Amino acid sequence: MFSLPVIAQAAPQPSLFDTMLPLVLIVVVFWFLILRPQNKKMKDHREMVNNVSRGDTVVTAGGLIGKVTKVKDDNEIEVELANDVRVRVVKSTLTEVRSKNEPVKTDSK
Repeated sequence: MFSLPVIAQAAPQPSLFDTMLPLVLIVVVFWFLILRPQNKKMKDHREMVNNVSRGDTVVTAGGLIGKVTKVKDDNEIEVELANDVRVRVVKSTLTEVRSKNEPVKTDSK
């Protein structure tokens, strides 16, 4: 039927800036939505653990609540769970530190 030669035109090549822009935007969004908040959270946890002192009420990752009786070294504390029941706890497993004069939170429904 129609036998017209098809002439392909050369498509313009995108510049390096045009190809890298989406990747850079993805990295920036990833940084602000995931990495930055995670780093802040880790820094706050590290500061909380380093500032634990005798008499503080702490909550461990396992859900145990007790009072710090002794800070053994940089990595370990002694926690009293009940009268004459003391356990050694690794500091990094603490999830919450309540100060000596802070009241225990109670749920009122």
